[in-house]
Amino acid sequence: MEALAIFTRQILSRSSDHRRAMQLLATAKISSQMMAILRQELDSMVRVVYLLNQGPSRRASLIEASVNGQLWTQPGGRGRVTDREMVELAQHLQGWTRSVYTFGCAFIHLTNLHDYNDRDPMVLLPAEERDAILAHCRYYHGGPENSTFEDLLAYLPSVLEKVSGNLKCYLEQLHDEDSIGQVG
Repeated sequence: MEALAIFTRQILSRSSDHRRAMQLLATAKISSQMMAILRQELDSMVRVVYLLNQGPSRRASLIEASVNGQLWTQPGGRGRVTDREMVELAQHLQGWTRSVYTFGCAFIHLTNLHDYNDRDPMVLLPAEERDAILAHCRYYHGGPENSTFEDLLAYLPSVLEKVSGNLKCYLEQLHDEDSIGQVG
């Protein structure tokens, strides 16, 4: 399917850009953009997870829509597929997606977290959200020991690498007809 090849190429190109950008941003210590890059990579991942949980014909039509620059719509055209719907599906399957995605969104949109030079964004988060982010980072990446935003930043490049690696595996599953509907 040519559309799948184009879709995969788009995702991998975007992911490659994200990894290069993260290296530059980490070196320059541009915190908000590091979070924004991570959030964009998560956007790609939740879309692929969503696709993997659709039937073959629906998946094909969504991929076709994506490569043609069209919005993803619900079956029968009853509205668009929302980011929330895709994130909730990924959250259900993986258990960590929502907290990291939501935190990243705060750096895509202008929020109080952009005052990170004077107020620690981790302190500004609800305790449940902060704890979920830190627990994920500690479990999968070995830290941070402290719960400050500054401490968390050092782990973002490895978080991005993990998400990128998962994304690549999910893309491979898209090409494997035997794994339809099996992601988690």
